[in-house]
Amino acid sequence: MGYRRIQGALANLGHEVARSTVANILKEHGLEPSPERNRKATWKEFLHRHREVIVAADFFSIEACTRKGLTRFLVLFLIDLSTRRVEIAGLARQANGLWMNQVARNLSDAEEGFLVGKRYLIHDRDPLFTADFAETLGTIGVQSVTLPPRSPNLNAHAERFVKTIKESCLERMILLGEGSLRRSIHEFVEHFHLERNHQGLGNRLIIEDDAGVSDSGPIQRRQRLGGMLNYYYRQAA
Repeated sequence: MGYRRIQGALANLGHEVARSTVANILKEHGLEPSPERNRKATWKEFLHRHREVIVAADFFSIEACTRKGLTRFLVLFLIDLSTRRVEIAGLARQANGLWMNQVARNLSDAEEGFLVGKRYLIHDRDPLFTADFAETLGTIGVQSVTLPPRSPNLNAHAERFVKTIKESCLERMILLGEGSLRRSIHEFVEHFHLERNHQGLGNRLIIEDDAGVSDSGPIQRRQRLGGMLNYYYRQAA
């Protein structure tokens, strides 16, 4: 029941009470008006409220030139929704359940596991996210949450990372073998963490220099992958 309906019901009983008085009494008792109580939280609101404990996972594929010709590689990555940190969990020509089980063990490692301290891992319905994979994550209290089919917007942070790494790096290179691919991905992830400003973080870096930003000294350019990725900074005086 809304504030005005409660006000009217009280008037029927001979009590003249202001709408604001009704609102204050309900607020003091932790009760919201009816429309607010019935409204379900949107997915965006859920992610925002729980982002400290949510990690998103996804795959992307990329082709590289090998001795056997053009070869497709599958890359599994995770992104922490609160910090935007990315973890490359695995890279393989052919992925299967055994490979995913090993990935799950790595992610749930007590000392270095990327998922330690998290509660949810959201991902699509790819069959590689097996029951054994989910069971291994469950040993450290992480619940595997499968998203509805054909809903890329529900995993928007992961989808955006795929677009960024491909457009800014991988699709602009001639990748010669698995080693070249691994190096390129590593260099981009380092650039993504240390040198690329992120609008979702208030246009800040994911990992900032503890020394802070200097306003003096000559401006220097740091290059990665032959100048494809650039970062400008001031050299300490």
